[in-house]
Amino acid sequence: MRAVLSGLVMLLAASMFGHQALAAPVHAISMHGEPALPADFKNFPYVNPNVKKGGKISYGVVGTFDSLNPFILKSMRTTARGMWDPGFGNLVYESLMQRSQDEPFTMYGLLAETVEWDDDRTFIQFNLNPKARWADGQPVTAEDVIFTFELLRDKGRAPFGNRLSKVDKMEKVGERSVRFTFKDDVDREFPMLVALSPVLPKHAINVDTFDRTTLQPPLGSGPYRVAEVKPGERIIYRRNPDYWGKDLPSKVGLDNYDEISVEYFLQENTLFEAFKKGEIDLYPEGSATKWARAYDFPAVRSGDVIKETFKPKTPSGMLGFVFNTRRPVFDNIKLRQGLALVFDFEWVNKNLFDGAYTRTQSYWQNSSLSFLGVAADDRELELMGDVRERINPAILDGTYRLPVTDGSGRDRNVLREAVTLLREAGYSIKDGKMVDAKGTPLAFEIMSQNAGQEKIALAYQRFLAPLGIVARVRTVDDSQYQQRSQSFDYDVIIKSYPSSLSPGTEQISYWGSVSRERPGSSNFAGVADKDVDKLINNILQARTTEDFTAAVRSHDRLLISNCYVVPLYHLDAQWVARWKHIGRPSTVPLYGYHLPSWWDERAQ
Repeated sequence: MRAVLSGLVMLLAASMFGHQALAAPVHAISMHGEPALPADFKNFPYVNPNVKKGGKISYGVVGTFDSLNPFILKSMRTTARGMWDPGFGNLVYESLMQRSQDEPFTMYGLLAETVEWDDDRTFIQFNLNPKARWADGQPVTAEDVIFTFELLRDKGRAPFGNRLSKVDKMEKVGERSVRFTFKDDVDREFPMLVALSPVLPKHAINVDTFDRTTLQPPLGSGPYRVAEVKPGERIIYRRNPDYWGKDLPSKVGLDNYDEISVEYFLQENTLFEAFKKGEIDLYPEGSATKWARAYDFPAVRSGDVIKETFKPKTPSGMLGFVFNTRRPVFDNIKLRQGLALVFDFEWVNKNLFDGAYTRTQSYWQNSSLSFLGVAADDRELELMGDVRERINPAILDGTYRLPVTDGSGRDRNVLREAVTLLREAGYSIKDGKMVDAKGTPLAFEIMSQNAGQEKIALAYQRFLAPLGIVARVRTVDDSQYQQRSQSFDYDVIIKSYPSSLSPGTEQISYWGSVSRERPGSSNFAGVADKDVDKLINNILQARTTEDFTAAVRSHDRLLISNCYVVPLYHLDAQWVARWKHIGRPSTVPLYGYHLPSWWDERAQ
């Protein structure tokens, strides 16, 4: 009888707690499917596990910095590089788990040794590594995790400040575990983002002053400490010899320098000259013209500087002129479509870039997530519902392409099509000027950030002029550009929308209604559209790979149809020049070259 009662109690507990009762600790979690690496993996496949640590590297960036706190709005775009950095690595702060660069979206243990969650992802529990330590030797605790999320909720910037909005309960479990139980409307990506969140030391932070910019070196759990700060000019990091995580499988072969310096320059040309002189060790190149013409200097000819091309297996992303639809003039889809047609990519590619670029037609071009060449199937049509009625039929069946011009900068056929759309938008040409029904000329300002953007903007200005459209080009300094970008104070701006093989919550920041008026968000186009919100939610709620692919494609179709951006171009490669004393692994991961896995050959 006692055994029967015991069994009933167990069944009742299982029914009360659902899948939580069946959760077991795992070493890794993946957005879709299973992690590629087993629990006993030794290192990521794109590192050299036998590299000798030592030496140094000097990175160079354009801009300035006035803070060492990357988690607050005031220093969102002016924090010193390297503190919490997708390019150079998170040198000082660490997240609960470490993302693999060789899988679409998979996380492996870091501060959290293991993790527990259920199939429905109603909760996630992080079991901290008992070896995890702050740089002062104190242990990383469950209290630190709870403190961090509460602090960032109260004083942090997006997205860190919003993480608890979807959490129903956060609690310490056992000696060193923290469990997050989510609200009913949480999306399936959210637990992954919680795993990517930073952890800060409760004992070393003044809550009252946390939201102020500071140059006081912080305490972190990461592999480096801030060693020297010269505001706006240089920050130097030195390896923590007692770093707790150096032997973790997710950290083996990474963080290989004893010293990392980040040098700041006011102009790109000055930075490039510093690289040529050997003051900077590595130079990622983004200009096709420079890559083809500017590397004929002595160090390249002698072999001391190595030029390399990498081929990531990732989507193209989108670079383009972004219309700020907060401005009434751009809240007209026909106007946006007409203006987009006027940009002559063939002329720009031939005359400015030696034909190096490919025209971007989709936000996920070069991947299975793109709509290009793929008609919407029954699964996708069902996910879209009535939204399909708003999508251009050629985009819906996958045949849509931007027109190819004759490269003259004034292709009559394309311009005629553009004028037709502008006429449908309520505009016509009178006395050589494009005007609306009230006779108001069509004129706007394009804000650019640097000489490269200015060159493209001036070309667009030239293409628009024959239609009587006045486009003023204004290039502003970095601080003004950042301030105006964050406050959405522009008509048209040039922006890049990176895309990955696992798009998710970042799409809300780019296109979601909730981010339209949020200062510092990435909703540069000012989108607030319930249909866009619906398609983003389909991405976040997808359970299978098939549903996920269909959801991203439909989102791609609507974005292209709504023409928030004039698509420009992309490269199918990454270009990097490095001095030969900087070495790298032979394996290139899915997302392309990964700087934290490189090393100083002089230390080998």
